Amino acid sequence: MTYEIQKIYVEPTNKCNLDCRTCMRNDWDEPAGFMDEAVFSRIINTVKMEPASPTLFFGGVGEPLSHPRIIDMVARAGKAGCKTELISNGILLTEERATGLINAGLNTFWVSIDGARPESYLDVRLGDHLPLILKNVDNWRKLARGKAELGIATVFMERNSGDLEEIVHLAQELQARRFSISNVEAYTSALLRERLYTDKISEEIPAEGLAPPYFDKELINPSLWEIIRRKFILPEPRHLPSGGACPFLLRKSMSIRWDGHVSPCLPLLHSHTVHFSDYSRFWGHFSLGSLKKQPLKEVISHPSFNEFMNKLEEFDFAPCLICNACDLPDINGEDCFGHVPPACGGCLWARGFIVCP
Repeated sequence: MTYEIQKIYVEPTNKCNLDCRTCMRNDWDEPAGFMDEAVFSRIINTVKMEPASPTLFFGGVGEPLSHPRIIDMVARAGKAGCKTELISNGILLTEERATGLINAGLNTFWVSIDGARPESYLDVRLGDHLPLILKNVDNWRKLARGKAELGIATVFMERNSGDLEEIVHLAQELQARRFSISNVEAYTSALLRERLYTDKISEEIPAEGLAPPYFDKELINPSLWEIIRRKFILPEPRHLPSGGACPFLLRKSMSIRWDGHVSPCLPLLHSHTVHFSDYSRFWGHFSLGSLKKQPLKEVISHPSFNEFMNKLEEFDFAPCLICNACDLPDINGEDCFGHVPPACGGCLWARGFIVCP
């Protein structure tokens, strides 16, 4: 690879068995499908040729466990020398699937839990599945017997802001090794009142040795932070400048959509709208190439790929989150610094508010 890739986010499908109020899927009209054999083979064929195989993270907008060949995909990635991670809502984690994933060599299983009580989980996920999920995850832990790590990912918002301590305790009971907290991104206007961060941040935000996300107010007491810091492996800490930095570039990662489109990050896999108090910003899907047309190695060795990655590294985009004085922030098109699409100055991920494992 011309550009050193250390992590590849692979979206097995954009189909899901839930209808969460926080999901990007509430704001789009895209065809749904599963990653086919030809696309996945082009990923595997490339990583097998590399001296240092990247981590393959199975996740995106849909539920990976709904893919009929997900266990085989994990196994093939492991045989190619890749560490493997997968994120799930946990509903489809039957004993058969759990055993299959463990035998396939999955290194880390992430489960999304946005509420510690059935009623709070129902309020976010719009389904009374928490008891089943906890049973499935506990069964996974017993079957894994230390062969694979467990991670807990949670989206923190107004309606579940009182649950974090209980979620942390749940993670401890389940013997999770990894933990990830993110703010909610307002894909619908109804989610505006759920945000725990401001629209515009004009000062540099200290990371204080912890990974983002950043909140408006002290919602997490120091003793709880200390438990999180001591008990779990967190996403890598980083100190983000006021202008932002691409977290996906810092991880040396890339993302591949279910239909083979290659994007520099998870947010640009799908077109969507993000709402703010006084405006909304449309993010158009951005593809660097399609694995249905060319091998992955050709995509990442093309001059346009490296040109865009260099632009991300510089991150000299217009500060749209701070300014918003014109109509250019309404879309990730050309910005007032003259950058051609996509212009990433309005990205909440790059400002440390939105985080993924």
